[in-house]
Amino acid sequence: MTFDLNTFEGLKTPYYILEEKRLRRNLELIKSIADKACVEIILAFKAYALWKTFPVFKEYINSTTASSLYEARLAYDKFGSKAHTYSPAYTDYEIREIARCSSHLTFNSLSQYANHRLAARSVNPDLSFGLRINPEYSEIETDLYNPCSPGTRFGITADKLPDILPCDIKGFHCHCHCESGSDVFERTLYHIEKKFSKWFGQIEWINFGGGHLVTREDYDIDLLINILNKFHDDYPSLKVILEPGSAFGWQTGTLVSQVVDIVEDHGVKTAILNVSFTCHMPDCLEMPYIPAVRGAKIVDNANVDCLDNDAHVYRLGGNSCLSGDFLGYWKFPNELKNGDNVIFEDMLHYTTVKTNMFNGIAHPSIAFVHLDGKFEVLKKFTFEDYLNRMD
Repeated sequence: MTFDLNTFEGLKTPYYILEEKRLRRNLELIKSIADKACVEIILAFKAYALWKTFPVFKEYINSTTASSLYEARLAYDKFGSKAHTYSPAYTDYEIREIARCSSHLTFNSLSQYANHRLAARSVNPDLSFGLRINPEYSEIETDLYNPCSPGTRFGITADKLPDILPCDIKGFHCHCHCESGSDVFERTLYHIEKKFSKWFGQIEWINFGGGHLVTREDYDIDLLINILNKFHDDYPSLKVILEPGSAFGWQTGTLVSQVVDIVEDHGVKTAILNVSFTCHMPDCLEMPYIPAVRGAKIVDNANVDCLDNDAHVYRLGGNSCLSGDFLGYWKFPNELKNGDNVIFEDMLHYTTVKTNMFNGIAHPSIAFVHLDGKFEVLKKFTFEDYLNRMD
């Protein structure tokens, strides 16, 4: 089965569609950066966890990063290597299984380290322990995604670290970016070094976390490589790790939906779709941001009233009963009709891992378009998937 990748004409139900050609383009770029900068770049499951595509990833990377027991098991059982694991709160009833599935274990606090180090080490003597540090600096403007805002629950500030680290702490982990450029990393690194470099001689690795959107078209890759190579020159004994999530799945696929009704109230036309923002594209409401829709132009809310009456402008509405399950406006080239495809661009990262079945709404199916154009359905969701969430 094949489809026109521009229109997906013939699809009658919602699909997340991942294109292998686009995925490999990102993987090749990420591998080239890792090679040129002599760093390890690993996949963060919190943004992308389609395990049926892991064989493609393993051609380019060797490791992954986990934030929970299930993600650590995903790394060990499906990716085939132990995870670099960080969680803000390990529990007594999960720590041993997490340790079994991990190569690196980063603690969010010194108390978490003290409470769990012995249990973790008893299961996996080869674990490399790390601490999450908080540089108290981040350029993330949306509080929901800012791990360094005052009162944060993430990481240890420099004033709370002892001069001599515990002897089995081998690394630092720092995460304070979100879809950021290398210029942001350069400024952030200044603060990390200023506050924490006095401990660099006591550790073996440093993980600069995620949020490095290296596959975005305007990302300054040369600057990143220069920054990392200079860091190597200054601290030659430190292994450097990056763990972006969005960068791997960036611009690799779409969410194809269909119009099921058009409703109008107070002059606002809403095209109701067979997908939901709150269930299938939650970051659109949480961030918030307006996604690109293929063939349509985003219309600023302030300019809606200025459009002529013939303009095909629609708000897009989801199919849940949440009143705020809508977004928009978009101007389409033609009048929308029931059954028309509405294609949301760049909908693979953070969507397939954050979907929910609020209202019992089924997830879109997941498909993989191979290099030869073959359309493979990786997963179709059923009533049993809904039931299993409540078993």
